[in-house]
Amino acid sequence: MARLPLPTITSLRDFYAFEQHVKTANANRGREVPPEWYRFPVFYFSNTSAIYSDNDTIPYPSYTNALDYELEIAAIIGTRGIDIDPNDAERHILGFTIFNDWSARDVQREEMKVGLGPAKGKDFASSLGPVVVTLDELADRHTEHAGVYDLEMIARVNGVERSRGNMRDLYFSFGDILARASQDVFLNPGDVIGSGTVGTGCLLEVTGGHGPYLQPGDVVELEIERLGILRNSVGEKKSKELNNDFLSSFGRYSS
Repeated sequence: MARLPLPTITSLRDFYAFEQHVKTANANRGREVPPEWYRFPVFYFSNTSAIYSDNDTIPYPSYTNALDYELEIAAIIGTRGIDIDPNDAERHILGFTIFNDWSARDVQREEMKVGLGPAKGKDFASSLGPVVVTLDELADRHTEHAGVYDLEMIARVNGVERSRGNMRDLYFSFGDILARASQDVFLNPGDVIGSGTVGTGCLLEVTGGHGPYLQPGDVVELEIERLGILRNSVGEKKSKELNNDFLSSFGRYSS
């Protein structure tokens, strides 16, 4: 077991691997799960310059009115590898930690219509911690799938439980996930690989997409069995004045 933050987080890929979350999120947008989702695990890259640790205050972005948490588990890569076989994936994992993929839902909703995946809706904050638990410490909870363990996952806001799931419900195993991430590229020590949100693991799901969402001063606790509790408070919302001036400049040079 090691404390976070890690000395260097070289990259952060976040997958979308829990079917219940995918189904609910799509239903809230009035659509079915795309058949392509079942073909292979998909991911996006997040911002390694905006990573927070346990007990840090998360800045509330000026450009959103729908701040949300996401309850996830993340693998920390410990051994370099390329074209990793799913059944060999655990050899490349140093351990697991708790991951909160903070989300600006109103901005994300608009961005996703473009078809490039999330960007400003995600890149303002990710939090990891409080520790990295090595695989030998989880051996008695291993399932029949590579890199999947029977671990309860819970989220609370201001002490009230809002989400509950289990890592064993992953549709794609971490074996599948690492195989996909390492196709034709090296995964390196310090890379972080997120699972995506567990079923019910965000306010988008549990409120049907209508909120209420997080407010300044709220305290979010993500707990995963054996991995501890990742606790963050939400800071005051930034002023919109500068943000609005910045946004008004877009399109100025359009033909």
